[in-house]
Amino acid sequence: MGGGGAGGSVKDVQSKGELDGLRQSGATLILHFWASWCEASKQMDQVFSHLSTDFPNSHFLRVEAEEQPEISEEYSVSAVPFFVFFKDGKVVDKLEGADPSSLANKVAKVTGSINPGEAAAPASLGMAAGPTVLESVQDLAKANGSSQMGNQVQTGLDDKIKKRLQQLIDSHPVMLFMKGNPEEPKCGFSRKVVDILKDEKVKFGTFDIISDNEVREGLKKFSKWPTFPQLYCKGELLGGCDIAIAMHESGELKEVFRDHGVDIIGTEQGTGGILEPTGLTANLNSRLQSLINSSPVMLFMKGKPGEPKCGFSHKVVEILKQEKVDFESFDILSDDEVRQGLKVYSNWSSYPQLYIKGELIGGSDIALEMQKSGELKRILTERGIMKEETLEDHLKSLISSSPVMLFMKGTPDNPRCGFSSKVVNALKEEGIDFGSFDILTNDEVRQGLKVFSNWPTFPQLYYKGELIGGCDIILELRNNGELKATLSE
Repeated sequence: MGGGGAGGSVKDVQSKGELDGLRQSGATLILHFWASWCEASKQMDQVFSHLSTDFPNSHFLRVEAEEQPEISEEYSVSAVPFFVFFKDGKVVDKLEGADPSSLANKVAKVTGSINPGEAAAPASLGMAAGPTVLESVQDLAKANGSSQMGNQVQTGLDDKIKKRLQQLIDSHPVMLFMKGNPEEPKCGFSRKVVDILKDEKVKFGTFDIISDNEVREGLKKFSKWPTFPQLYCKGELLGGCDIAIAMHESGELKEVFRDHGVDIIGTEQGTGGILEPTGLTANLNSRLQSLINSSPVMLFMKGKPGEPKCGFSHKVVEILKQEKVDFESFDILSDDEVRQGLKVYSNWSSYPQLYIKGELIGGSDIALEMQKSGELKRILTERGIMKEETLEDHLKSLISSSPVMLFMKGTPDNPRCGFSSKVVNALKEEGIDFGSFDILTNDEVRQGLKVFSNWPTFPQLYYKGELIGGCDIILELRNNGELKATLSE
């Protein structure tokens, strides 16, 4: 590929063949799976574009996940934004979600711009390629150029400095660590973030990191973000200059401030700061209760089930569909009163929010963890939303789990009785694929299947849910040359 990799640009991948060809070239590739409906994807796409300028010798590729299902399935993409990193034709890392800092770190690592195991992120993610790379290299040199002993020291901070840093970060709802002060910034990146915050009309605190080297060096380790400025909202690191620019231009920064209760200068309070939850009106309280209880399973999300507006909402919708649960939803983007009020009502500051029988379950991470552990199914069953599976239902499910299904003693590789062994050998000799269940591991299934099938012995062979018979019948069919035909009708 000519022109120095992607040459500071992002290329849309049109086919799996095109991607495979680039992989085979051995070049460093960073692949962004995105969706046009997802605001987080659009946000990260701007960061991705800036990074392509900072790292022009790598290929930055974009795939519209739903338009290229073959590619998405190959890399197990279940939510966007999603990033895959390739080196020498192999997948070396992945990243799910809108995390600019982690994306910058992983890009820097896969391109070899930093040493393995060390944290790094370009200061401004490419506001202007030249100054950005220069400032990044200078700061990274300080972070990475120390001796081995120095690197060991980086792994921890004194409790006293940790406490001081946390106090500084928490001293204002919006806190900017910068070079200089708002009236006299000492670098262009700091000046730009100050201008953005003024344009957003929020009150913010600042700290001049030039004036205190302990804070400057300590904050790099504490935040794992080695450059300045650093912008925080309610104690959470948002990022540096270019992330602030991208969030400001997309409207996401205003939404973050609103979601975290940061007042706007000139609103009814007249000053910036945190809106204290002083309680909800009776009407709003009643409305929220009514919405929460309007369905046994209620999801407050961004967008609608058929058109989610964020990857986290999309993930919970998919979980509920996989569980085959009927649910209702409410688009919190359509009603700001509900959006802000529900945070206070539930004491849960983010979305989506999943409720079962009026009780808050949690957000996407909790829903996913509960699904994986089986806890979600248990709660849905206990609360009468899903019917408890009967033994008959369980047996039908097992019988239908494979077109050809053998209930036997032991496993195909280790039969525990001669009759089971003979049936396994007959099926293998005919080249027939089959599933199996060891009835010695579950006495309920063992005894229940005898009644269900009205066949008192094992093994039992089923085809498409219908009982074929036991060992004698299977061997007779095999000897007559009818077994394969019987199991393929």
